[in-house]
Amino acid sequence: MSSLRQYLYVTASYWGFTLSDGALRMLVLLHFYAAGYSAFQIAILFLLYEFFGVLTNLLGGWIGSHYGLKLTLTTGLLLQIIALIGLAQVDTQWSELIAISYIMVMQAISGIAKDLTKMSSKSAIKLIVPENEDSKLFKWVAILTGSKNTLKGVGFFLGGLLLSTIGFQQSLYLMAIVLAAIYLAVQFSLSTDMGKATAKIKFSQLFSKSTQINLLSSARLFLFGARDIWFVVGLPVFLSTQLNWSHTQIGGFMAIWVILYGLVQASAPRFVSSRIQSAPHSHTARFWVFTLLLITLILAIVMSVDANAWVLISGLFIFGAAFAINSSVHSYLILAYTERDHVAINVGFYYMANAAGRLVGTLISGISYQAYGIIGCLWASVLFLMLAWYFSIKLTNE
Repeated sequence: MSSLRQYLYVTASYWGFTLSDGALRMLVLLHFYAAGYSAFQIAILFLLYEFFGVLTNLLGGWIGSHYGLKLTLTTGLLLQIIALIGLAQVDTQWSELIAISYIMVMQAISGIAKDLTKMSSKSAIKLIVPENEDSKLFKWVAILTGSKNTLKGVGFFLGGLLLSTIGFQQSLYLMAIVLAAIYLAVQFSLSTDMGKATAKIKFSQLFSKSTQINLLSSARLFLFGARDIWFVVGLPVFLSTQLNWSHTQIGGFMAIWVILYGLVQASAPRFVSSRIQSAPHSHTARFWVFTLLLITLILAIVMSVDANAWVLISGLFIFGAAFAINSSVHSYLILAYTERDHVAINVGFYYMANAAGRLVGTLISGISYQAYGIIGCLWASVLFLMLAWYFSIKLTNE
């Protein structure tokens, strides 16, 4: 089977997984908030999801380089099925401590599943684009990442819709059945050799020794932390409590935001090439993260003076467009900085930092919103973007 055909199988399965992942996040957030959980408790539910994403990306890259991307992808799909069925067993009669602990464990399994599938698909693209075709690599990365986020947005809407129509438990069972069909298709379609390194990589090589990859990973950590500080807990709770939106309305809004974010992300080469007429370099990353920092700073100042909900919503769409371009540039640079034979382990390391940013951002989202509301979330996001810009300044083109 050709590398291109294998990659298409990987991408199609990742798309299916992404729909379930977006829907699951919205189901858990809205269902348990309606059940009486506080913003901080909701954030706690997602902590192990993000924490195990950190470990999964690190170890998953090493496993993928040794045993192939088919193993990491199918394992991710199987674990998500287990998590969906497991979450469907939550009983309202359980004590709060037992319920929260159990949900966190199921979310941890889902986090492992998500990052195994993401690492597999992002690594695969490096393997099919010919060497020294940087513009084509950037275009393919942008399309993959953008389409993934568009589908995640659809998943947000799907989660809110399913919760409002067939309920929490039945929604989880339905998604588990669909993913089981995808799992079987991938199991019988992919080659076991895809992504294997020609030379065995030692476990001691898990942590990258490349200065550029380390700097880019640090910038990625604070970039995604800045997004999730307001996006994961603060924004949905704000829409529910301050604007009295329904589950479907919240899911629909989050869906529209992420879909548009994904479309901009897929079109990032057009925005970037208008400035540099080539694939991105270090100065591209610096320019766009500084642009994002200015947008967020202005939004935080305006909201501090007059906390208008519609100003916030409008501002977040502008934030989303700039963030999408930042994300696409980063996703290209990690592949440009790494060698083909080490793609799985280096991409895994990079997305470990991505997961760490989401972990910290999720925690701060709950704490900031509970203490200072959505304005506190925005100022915390500004701080994280300043740190992302700091590490981006140190990047070079080497």
